Amino acid sequence: MHAPPSTLRIHSIETLGTHDGPGLRMIVFTQGCHMRCVYCHNPDTLDLDGGRLVTLDELVERAIRQKPYFGARGGVTISGGEPTVHRRALLALFRRLHAAGIHTCLDTNGLILDEELRALYDETDLVLLDLKHIDDAQHRRVTGVSNANPLAAAAYRESTGRPMWLRYVLVPGWTDQPDALARWATHFAAYKTLRRVEILPYHRLGVHKWEHLKLDYKLRDVEPPSNEIKDRALRIFSAHLQNVVLK
Repeated sequence: MHAPPSTLRIHSIETLGTHDGPGLRMIVFTQGCHMRCVYCHNPDTLDLDGGRLVTLDELVERAIRQKPYFGARGGVTISGGEPTVHRRALLALFRRLHAAGIHTCLDTNGLILDEELRALYDETDLVLLDLKHIDDAQHRRVTGVSNANPLAAAAYRESTGRPMWLRYVLVPGWTDQPDALARWATHFAAYKTLRRVEILPYHRLGVHKWEHLKLDYKLRDVEPPSNEIKDRALRIFSAHLQNVVLK
């Protein structure tokens, strides 16, 4: 058996974030992702060999120092990039964080699904799953890959009985089709582990990163969703799901 990794490849750390999980959280953005979402606002995190290596010791020590600020609801969120690229390291990290009494949250696209990933899900207090589109062809258009694994990842988390939040990025012309929104919502309507659904309106804050990296940004002419589009999505989701939040 291989020894667990002692390092993690990261892009950056946000000291006290409020947007990725409950309460105040230390958010670690890992490096590397296998999806190629057309609206990615962190394209600088995609390269699997980019970023920098930090030790798990360093991350645990930093989290323990920040623990007094977490309160009853906060903790550590691992985001990205796609954190499950580093699932073995994260499993070791989460075990150590739990030993220190720190809540863990995994912000994932659900693409990777294997036994190591299931072990990580089992160790994670809260999974934030960003499911990009319910239609497989449209999911491929948005991300470059099938939605089969993300849907299976959601089903696996549901089978564990442990809490999950779902997220949906709302992009005009790409992910705002009313029939697809209704199918997305009805697919998850019976989930008992679903505690919250977040609608994340598309924004253009990451465009300059694409330009800096000399990458082709396909949404150059797409504007953020109007209030009408956002309200319609909220109505459709809320007709089938509880605790839907428009961010």
